Amino acid sequence: MRKLMLEIVTPEKLVVGQEVDIVIAPGVMGEFGVLEGHIPFLSGIEPGELRFTSEDKTDYYVVTYGFAEISNNKVSILVDAAEKADKIDVQRAQRALERAKERLGKDRSSEGIDFLRAESALKRAAARIAVAGKIR
Repeated sequence: MRKLMLEIVTPEKLVVGQEVDIVIAPGVMGEFGVLEGHIPFLSGIEPGELRFTSEDKTDYYVVTYGFAEISNNKVSILVDAAEKADKIDVQRAQRALERAKERLGKDRSSEGIDFLRAESALKRAAARIAVAGKIR
């Protein structure tokens, strides 16, 4: 089977740059998969699990908001942040989840609370916890 070139890029660095067999990513319209020969495709990326398989080994990452471009057997994932599952600090993610839940539980008329930011933090923390659970 031919391979895909996968690149996961954040503003700080190239997180992954390797050939893979399949990529599964969390798109804004739901999870999508890419195999060799996929048609050109663009999608927004939501916080969640991104996984890819190469040589019968699956790697798990958590990604945040961004975009995916698929073209000519290359998958480019451009996101704000990406973290390998085994590097996730679950306790820190749990604390972030609790803080976000606390903020979202307050009255919407409360001053000084950015509810959109709290909702985004909740999604990121929940995704980190879920992905970390894949390898533990």
